[in-house]
Amino acid sequence: MVRTRLYRDGALRAEGFPIEEVSEHIKDPAATVWFDLCAPSPEQLGLISEELGLHPLAIEDALHPHQRPKLDIYESHLFLTVYAVRLDEAGGLVLTEVSVFVTRNALVTVRANDSCDIDAIVARWDATPHLTRHGVAFLLHGLLDYVVDGHFDVAQELDDRVEALEDRLFAEQTGDRRDMQRQMFDVRRTTVRFRRVVVPMREVVNTLIRRDLRVVDPDLVPYYQDIYDHVLRVSEWTESLRELVGNVYETHLNLQGYRMNDIMKRVTSWAAIIAVPTLITGFYGQNIPFPGFSRDDGFWTSSVLIVTVSSILYLIFRRRDWI
Repeated sequence: MVRTRLYRDGALRAEGFPIEEVSEHIKDPAATVWFDLCAPSPEQLGLISEELGLHPLAIEDALHPHQRPKLDIYESHLFLTVYAVRLDEAGGLVLTEVSVFVTRNALVTVRANDSCDIDAIVARWDATPHLTRHGVAFLLHGLLDYVVDGHFDVAQELDDRVEALEDRLFAEQTGDRRDMQRQMFDVRRTTVRFRRVVVPMREVVNTLIRRDLRVVDPDLVPYYQDIYDHVLRVSEWTESLRELVGNVYETHLNLQGYRMNDIMKRVTSWAAIIAVPTLITGFYGQNIPFPGFSRDDGFWTSSVLIVTVSSILYLIFRRRDWI
């Protein structure tokens, strides 16, 4: 699957043309070309590399998934690796690795799969036609803006899940505690994976804004600074979420310990009450004469002692909230 677009003199001139025509369009200094490849073969990337003069290491990184979000600077182009993220219905993190080649007048996006909504990126470009005159920097801005906004959405959903866990943590009826432990583990694992793709974005965007690279026009610098501000906020938000999940997990363990101590107090209290009749009946069950031996008053005396002492212990334990 290949999608192509041609901008010339700040306006969209063509789209959906064959990829073989790219080399002809990029010869025009006033033209800006974008084309997108979804799960391309090594042969396709090799062809693109020849036409655009891409570095072999960048091509290798694009072919091998699970790269760290980064920005590599080569003599003739830049190479970026970013991740579009979302949460699926089960709450798991879905990552889509997007490799980006940036030349003087061409932007190439390589997606590992079609889970990244490329139509949403194109819609952002169409929503800001006044910026098309900035060429490749305009296209790159729309792509990064989409990616970072997706990070924001995931951070918000994770924050809602952590708040739900906090509310459930102190509820009187917590239901199946094993299910809650599983949810906490899933949120914690998702947060850690999410952090790995969010935190490196600070370095990526900050490097793009550097003036010595001359990638971003002065008029677009405020737009990139806005993206950088969003990246910082998501990074800080993610760090806070990781700490919150850790605090929830520790609090859950502390509450379990408190409940265990409370149960032990109650069991010990009942054991102490049961020990009283056991002691008395055991004492009177000795095979020696004792006060009231073989008489009715001996039975009633022992029974009264059992009820009286057990009731006193029950009241004492109840007052101390041990029962």
